[in-house]
Amino acid sequence: MRRERLLLEDIVSAADQVAEFAASQTQETFEANRMVRSAVVHQLTVIGEAVARLPQELRDRHPNIPWADIKGFRNIVVHNYFGIDWPEVWRAATKDAPLLRDEVAEILRLEFPD
Repeated sequence: MRRERLLLEDIVSAADQVAEFAASQTQETFEANRMVRSAVVHQLTVIGEAVARLPQELRDRHPNIPWADIKGFRNIVVHNYFGIDWPEVWRAATKDAPLLRDEVAEILRLEFPD
């Protein structure tokens, strides 16, 4: 159970960092800034890695979260670096990651209340 909690906390922390990195950006400035893109991609990769390591039982208890899509996104970013779809990364950073963060924070609150 401790491992699950740590992985979930990693997801929340990485999503918070994505939000911080993207906060001062527009899609255009994001796409033009290699350093910010790299930082965001790294944190999205951390999220994907943590999701991949979560036990299937936990993922099954929360079917509203698109776990497979998150893992798949990580694989695309990691294995297709020179062909990354930056508008898709921007959407993941500004739309998907904040939603996932809130959903995972709720899992933490419910399953690990201490």
